[in-house]
Amino acid sequence: MKVSFLGLGVMGYPMAGHLASHSASNGYEVCVYNRTTAKAKKWVEQHGGSHAVASASTPTEAAEGADFVFACVGNDDDLRSVTLGAEGAFQSMKPDAVFIDHTTTSANVAQELCDKAKSNGFHFLDAPVSGGQAGAENGVLTVMVGGDAEIFERSRPLVDCYARSVKLMGGSGAGQLTKMVNQICIAGLVQGLSEGVAFAINAGLDPTLVFDVISKGAAQSWQMENRAQSMVANHFKHGFAVDWMRKDLSLCFDQAKRNGSELPVTEIVDGYYGEVQAGGGNRYDTSSLLTRLYRKDLDGNPAK
Repeated sequence: MKVSFLGLGVMGYPMAGHLASHSASNGYEVCVYNRTTAKAKKWVEQHGGSHAVASASTPTEAAEGADFVFACVGNDDDLRSVTLGAEGAFQSMKPDAVFIDHTTTSANVAQELCDKAKSNGFHFLDAPVSGGQAGAENGVLTVMVGGDAEIFERSRPLVDCYARSVKLMGGSGAGQLTKMVNQICIAGLVQGLSEGVAFAINAGLDPTLVFDVISKGAAQSWQMENRAQSMVANHFKHGFAVDWMRKDLSLCFDQAKRNGSELPVTEIVDGYYGEVQAGGGNRYDTSSLLTRLYRKDLDGNPAK
């Protein structure tokens, strides 16, 4: 069996690595493609040895002969490029193969690619992930999937290589819609956590002690457990970038217009992220919302 992975960014690189680490015991080889070929070469050097791994120069080459093709790229346009482009994977997908997309995209492009795959005799699952870079590196991602139930079950043993939770949410596009719910919830949570950190500091409390205590109670969340202390320490050069969060939220707003949903809090927080971007925080973690509230810049210095 051949498995291919397209896109070796901060998420895809370790996800493909987990597939490679399971390849010997499960009897498959892994081929990777990345737009920057040097990164693909580095991945092969890191994961070679006892593992059957290789790199390809185009998505078409990577997908040729593959039973499963995974992708984790940037956005709708990137996904269309690696699937439908002149050298896209859909040019060489074999009959009954499965394409599993881990990119966070619109539900529309997921349905578009699912329909295209069906018309060409193979299968497509939209499977965005949550858990960030740390989740990818530790193999504990949450994966929300849209597509056919039988194809989901066929694919699950491979996805389990880097996931703690994998759920079929419904038909094509349901995975992407679930990811939108995830991002809407996170936006409000991070803003609330930022306000709590700023309040604790302004009140003269020891914020480290405060969040150690309240994280054991009803206020507990993944954001609090994983970001409160780094926020207190002014550490923002890690994690899920503000640029990517705003890209995801734009998908939420577009879908909200389609289904009649109101997102007043999310719209406010998106505006706050725009302020962080304007201050140079494009690549900082989403927890950098805090910098708006207690008058320090992104390096922890007093704001001018």
